[in-house]
Amino acid sequence: MAETGLKDKIPPHNEDAEKATLGALLLDDDAINTAVQFLRPGDFYSNANRRVYEAILNLSNHGGKKADIITVVEELKSSGELDTAGGPAYVASLTTVVPTAANIEHYAKIVQDCSIRRALIRIANETNAKSYDESQRSRIILEETQQKIFELTDTGQTATFKSVKEIIPRTIEIIEKLFHSKQEYTGIPSGFKELDEYTSGFQPAELIIIGARPSIGKTALALAMAAHTSIRKKIPTAFFTLEMPDQALMLRLISSEANIESNMLRAASHHLRPDDFQKLLEAAGNIYEAPLYIVDMPNMKLLDLRAQARRLRAQQKVEIIFIDYLTLISSENQYIPRHEQVAEISRNLKSLARELNIPIVALSQLSREVDKRTGGHSGSAGRPVLADLRESGSIEQDADLVLFLHRKRETDTDKDKDNAGTAPGADIETELIVAKNRNGPTGFVKILFRSRFTKYVPMERQQ
Repeated sequence: MAETGLKDKIPPHNEDAEKATLGALLLDDDAINTAVQFLRPGDFYSNANRRVYEAILNLSNHGGKKADIITVVEELKSSGELDTAGGPAYVASLTTVVPTAANIEHYAKIVQDCSIRRALIRIANETNAKSYDESQRSRIILEETQQKIFELTDTGQTATFKSVKEIIPRTIEIIEKLFHSKQEYTGIPSGFKELDEYTSGFQPAELIIIGARPSIGKTALALAMAAHTSIRKKIPTAFFTLEMPDQALMLRLISSEANIESNMLRAASHHLRPDDFQKLLEAAGNIYEAPLYIVDMPNMKLLDLRAQARRLRAQQKVEIIFIDYLTLISSENQYIPRHEQVAEISRNLKSLARELNIPIVALSQLSREVDKRTGGHSGSAGRPVLADLRESGSIEQDADLVLFLHRKRETDTDKDKDNAGTAPGADIETELIVAKNRNGPTGFVKILFRSRFTKYVPMERQQ
C-alpha cells in the first residue's frame, strides 16, 4: 500500500467547533466581544463558516447591529455571498448546534488552535521548498521563517480589532496597579530621574535614538543606562557592541562601576593598589550576577541582529536592547545608496521593537554640521537638532524618542577621548537633550560626565 504524503492529509480543523462558535454568536450578540479576541475570518476552515463569520463582524462593525438569523441572511444576500455561505437553511441550522453561548471562548480557542496548526504546516512546507532551492540564501530563509513564526505568535494572541469596551477596562486596571504600586514610571527607568520624568521610562515597542558627535560619550551613556537596568534593577538587558570588543566594553563597565580610572586598569601592575583591586572584585561580582547579555559581532548584518534579538527575547526574556551603534549595522543590500540602507535599518529596528514589544535603544553619529554651527546665545553653539542625524532622515521619522548629548568643546585636538577639550580627570557638565518625544514633552536635562571613570551620572549624584 502506498504511503500517504503530507499533501494527502486533511489540514487540521474542527467543523463542530466552527459551527458551535457561529451558533453561539447568533444566540447572543454580546458573544462577539469574546470571539474577536481569538478569531479572524481566515481562521475558519470551512468557506461557508468563514462567510457567516464575516457577515456577523460586518453587522457588529457597521452600526452595531444585532446578529441573528434574519440579519445575517440579509447581510449575506446584500454582499452576494448567501449561496457561498450555504443558504438560509444552513445559517438557521447553526442555532441548533448549541443551547447557549456560555462556552463561546472554549469553542473559539479550538477553532484558533486548528488555524495555527494549519499555518505552521504552511510555513513548514514553504520553508521546505525554499530549502531545496539553491538560488536562495539560507540566512534569508531563516530570517523569513523566524519572522513568520513570530507573526503567528502575535496572531494567536490578538484579535482582528478591539473596541474601546475591551480596551478601557484593561487600561483602568493598569492605571490602578500603578497607583497602588511603588513604581514611579510605566516604562524601564534609565537611571537618570530627570530624563525619566520626560519619558516615564523607556516604553515597550519604542525605538530610542541617542545621537552625538564622536568623543562625546554615547557608549558611556548607553553603558550607564544598561548598568542601571541590569545591575541595579535586575531587568534582563542585551547590549550589542559593534564598535569595540566585548572585553574592552567589560573593562569600561568594571571601571565605571568600581569608580577606578580606566587608564589604571590598562596598566594595572603599576597603578592598582590592594584596595583598588578589592573594589574591582566587588564590582565584577555585582556585574557577574546581573542579567546582562553582550553580543559582540563587528560588521553585523541586519538579519543576524534580528535573529539574535529574537533569540534573546525568547530564551533570556530580555526586556530592553542597546545597540552601539546603528550605522555600523550592515544592510543585506549593499548595492543601494547608503542613505537607503540606513533607512532600511531604521525601519527594521522600529519593526523589531514592536514585534518583540520591548524598547530598543540605538546609538547614532551626528553629521559634521553640528561642529560648524554657531549660535547667538551663550552655550548654544553647536547644539544638535534632528536634521543632524547622520545619513538618513528616516531615523528621525522612525524614532519614538531622540536624545542628543551636547557639551561645548574648547578644542578638537583630542577627539579620540571622551573628555576631549577638557583637563584630564575633569567632571564635565553635559546637556542631554530630548529633541523628539512622540508621547511627551521635549526639553533638556543636565547630567555629569566623570571623565576619569568614563561614566555619566545624574547631577544630583555627582558628590
